[in-house]
Amino acid sequence: MPDNESPSLDILGLRGIPAKHGGFETFAEHLALYLVGKGWKVRVYCQEQGEEKSYEDTWNGVQLVHIPVRQGGSIGTIIFDWLSICHSIRNPATKLTLGYNTAVFNIVTRLAGKTNLINMDGIEWRRGKWSRPVQAWFYVNERIGCLVGNHLVADHPEIENHLATRVDRTKITMIPYGADPVESARVEVLQQFGLPADGYAIIIARPEPENSILEIVQAFCRSPRQHKLVVLGTYRPEENSYHKKIQDTANPDVIFPGAIYEKETLNALRYFARVYIHGHQVGGTNPSLVEALAAGSPVLAHDNKYNRWVAGDGAEFFSSMEDCAEKLTALFGDDAKTTQMKQASRDQYQLRFTWETVLSRYEELLLKGVNGRL
Repeated sequence: MPDNESPSLDILGLRGIPAKHGGFETFAEHLALYLVGKGWKVRVYCQEQGEEKSYEDTWNGVQLVHIPVRQGGSIGTIIFDWLSICHSIRNPATKLTLGYNTAVFNIVTRLAGKTNLINMDGIEWRRGKWSRPVQAWFYVNERIGCLVGNHLVADHPEIENHLATRVDRTKITMIPYGADPVESARVEVLQQFGLPADGYAIIIARPEPENSILEIVQAFCRSPRQHKLVVLGTYRPEENSYHKKIQDTANPDVIFPGAIYEKETLNALRYFARVYIHGHQVGGTNPSLVEALAAGSPVLAHDNKYNRWVAGDGAEFFSSMEDCAEKLTALFGDDAKTTQMKQASRDQYQLRFTWETVLSRYEELLLKGVNGRL
């Protein structure tokens, strides 16, 4: 790259920014704005619904390429990914692809001679929620992504270890996700849910068996509590037997407010929670758990190698429904312990998950890609 030329980056594999959907979008928004502030030219591909032609505009200095697709769901995403890649390879910029779900298309990127870094985002083919054909699709694309990506990013040390069984470890860099610190929140936000500060535990997760929602609700309802349990997420008991079983298990102290995406509300719910319960059994660095640490939530997490690295030694862990029930009883009755855990969460966040740390490491890696050193 000439000394007087700004480095450039295309970000692919997400729905788009400003962030409205999830962890990848939030990360991409932060990264794009950070790099633009450092003098980079950044282009982000955004999926739209419709049949219009693609168009471009800018947002806070970030160039956005909007690609409408008529189809919805996973088929629409696959089509969008293909069209994004076909558009992007005409541009000499370094590529950052978020996820490997359509890594087969990245063969085109490699053949076009473009430098492509792939964030490998977990081990999707191991998730029990997928059918066998979908698991096979993910498995094949993970293998392809490992081969055709110029460099791989793992969001967790255990994901790095897994990828190192596919490629040489020198081809992998471990960088987790970040979160904004929540140092204060409006207690009035809790009024709409009828909750007192420090008077509830909270779960923020998709209602899927691998996230232990049923076991957590059973554990909470096993004994009378002086606290509430708030379970965020979209529940359709008339369509999903697992959702129905969760709601049938719940007693009146379990509240289902639905899915909430409004940032101020989520910040307040995390900030004032007595306990944040994280039941994820698989995956890498979960953004919602990182956000709980950033809000100083005392964390009670499912005991596995992924959660232990993220939540740290200051968290509590459970391995069964009975264990979860006992831990909840202890934490609801021990003010000193939960106060200590709040500080431990903040310390863990500062140690590993500030945006400044995460984004500076990404820029350092991307510059290697721009300069042909990957």
